[in-house]
Amino acid sequence: MDVVIEWILAPLRYPFMIRGLLAALMVGIVCATVGTYMVLRGMAFLGDALAHAILPGVAVGYLVSGGARGPIFWWALGAGILTALGIGAVGKGAQVKEDTAIGIIFSGMFALGIAIISTMRGYAVDLSHFLFGNVLGVSWADLTLTAVFGALVLLVVFGLYKEFLLLSFDPVLAATLRVPAEFLRYLLLVLIALTIVVSLQTVGVALMVAMLITPAATAYLLTQRMATMMLLGAFIGALSGIIGLYLSYYASVASGAAIVLVATAIFLVTLLFAPRRGLLRLWVRREEQPTTP
Repeated sequence: MDVVIEWILAPLRYPFMIRGLLAALMVGIVCATVGTYMVLRGMAFLGDALAHAILPGVAVGYLVSGGARGPIFWWALGAGILTALGIGAVGKGAQVKEDTAIGIIFSGMFALGIAIISTMRGYAVDLSHFLFGNVLGVSWADLTLTAVFGALVLLVVFGLYKEFLLLSFDPVLAATLRVPAEFLRYLLLVLIALTIVVSLQTVGVALMVAMLITPAATAYLLTQRMATMMLLGAFIGALSGIIGLYLSYYASVASGAAIVLVATAIFLVTLLFAPRRGLLRLWVRREEQPTTP
C-alpha cells in the first residue's frame, strides 16, 4: 500500500506536474463536452481541419512575439475563429460538397503554417511543442487562460443545451420552433475552435482531434442519453489526461501521445465489452438468435 501511495505522490512533488495535471484535467473535460456534439453530428473531419488550420496563427504569433506564449495564444485563437467562420460560410454556399471545401481550407491553412515555420530556422524545434503538445511546460498564466476560456465554452454549451440538442436530433422541429439554426451552427464551430486553442499545449495540433472525439465516442457506446454521454465523456477525458500524464512521467514518453494512447485504450476496451453496443455483446446476440431451418 505504501508503495502505491508513493507511486501516486512522487510526481506531485514537482510544480510542473501539478500544473500539467490541472491542465490535462480541464482539457479532458472541455474537449469531451464539445466532442459530444461532434460525434453525434459526424464532425470529426471538421475538428481535425480546425485543429490543423490554426497552425498559421501559431507560427505568426511566434514570429511576431519572439516566442512569448501569450501572443501566440491570441494569434492562434484569431486564426481558429476565422477558419471556423470561413468553413461555415464555404460549407453553406460553395458549389462543392462540404467535406471537399473543408479539405481544401484545411490543407491550404496547414501548408501556410508549415511554409511560415520553414522560414524560421531557429524556431522549428520550439514550435514542435505546438504540433505534439507539451503539457509539462504549462505555466500558471497558461492555466489561467485555459480555465477562463474552458469555463466560457462550458457555460455556452450548458446555457444552450436544449437548442443544441434539438438541432442535433430533430432539425425539422428546430426549424418549426424557429430555433436560429444557422447562428447555432456558426457558434458551435467557434466553440470547437476555442476548445482546440485552449487545448493546444496539452496534446498539440497533431493529436487534438483524438481528445475531441475519442472520449465522447467511448461514452456514446455506454449510454443513449446525451446528458449522460457528456458527463461520461468528460470523466473519461479527465481520467485519460491524468493516467496519461503519469504514464508519461514513469515511462518517459511524450505527454500528449501518452494521454491520447490512454484514451484510445479505454475506447477499445469499451468497444469490446460495452453492455449494449459492445462487439462481444453483439456477437452473443447473434449466437443466441435461432437459426431458421
